[in-house]
This record gives sequence, C-alpha cells and structure tokens, in this order.
Amino acid sequence: MNTISSMKVPGLTEDKCVTLIGMAGAGKSTVGRAVAERLGWAYVDTDHLIESTYGARLQDVTDALDKERFLDVEARVIQSLRMQRAVLATGGSVVYRPEAMRYLTSLGPVVFLDVPLPLILERISRKPDRGLAIAPGQTVEDLFREREALYRQWATCRVAAGDIDVSETANAVFDAIAGCGQAL
Repeated sequence: MNTISSMKVPGLTEDKCVTLIGMAGAGKSTVGRAVAERLGWAYVDTDHLIESTYGARLQDVTDALDKERFLDVEARVIQSLRMQRAVLATGGSVVYRPEAMRYLTSLGPVVFLDVPLPLILERISRKPDRGLAIAPGQTVEDLFREREALYRQWATCRVAAGDIDVSETANAVFDAIAGCGQAL
C-alpha cells in the first residue's frame, strides 16, 4: 500500500493556505508546485483560474482589458477562492488591490519571492507572452520598482530566491514561514 507522507512546517496548520507573491519570472509557479508537493497540499495558479474564467490565454485577457479592469478581474477571482491546504501562486499584479491582499493574508502566510531585476528581465525575455498587467508606455523596470514596496508591504515573510534552485527555494519558503514569528 502506498502512503503519501507530507511535510509539517512549524506554525503552519492544515486549515491555511500558503500564498506566493512576486514579479513575473520570480518562480512562483515552479516553486509553488514544489512547495505543494512537499506539503501534500493542492497547488493553485491564480493566472490559470483567470484563463479558465475567460476561456483564453492570460496574455489575450490582459490585451483585451485595460490594466485597471484586469486588476479588478484578478481581485474578484482571488476573493472567490474558498480553500485550505493549498499553495497559491498569484499573478504579479495581485498586490495592486488591497482587498485581494487582505483576503490572501486571511488565508495564511504570504511569501514574497524576491528576485533581482536582471534575473527577472532574463526570465521574462524567455517567455514574453506570459501576460503582464502593464500600462501603455510602462516598462518591466517601471513595474519592478512600483511593485517592490507593495510586495514588501503585504508579505508575511520574504525569501531571496534569485540564485538558488527550486528545491532550495522551497526549503527557504518553509524556513521563512516557520521563522516569521507570528501565529499562522
């Protein structure tokens, strides 16, 4: 008989979720899958939920809506989530809507995957159709600077995820959650 053993993280209870935030290219989806697998929890990519809501690729959705309308859609999708024992990989723009971030915070720890701008630019260049919520005339560098303070504001904990592999980043997420010093 096969049994699945799941990892236990101090301070993280079964009625919670773990939310990953950060820029496009920070590794939220890749790390999220690894964290969920090791916890034995569900993995949810909120960008995929938006795609399934609209029946279109995220890039097509962001192209069809202006930035503000897209952010409203994203916030509604986030606030419709009713789950526990899940690792959520969010879109990088989720931090623009306080109501969405308050809701995510109520679900459990919010972990900022902090990756340096040069690495973000390199990763985005490898997948240019990833669906950025960006205003006309705005650059990725502008977005990075604009969002960095918001990521820090909303994060329960932060993981420097630029120069370590997926497994090490997942370990750092667990360490950050265990050490963030608040009851989760």
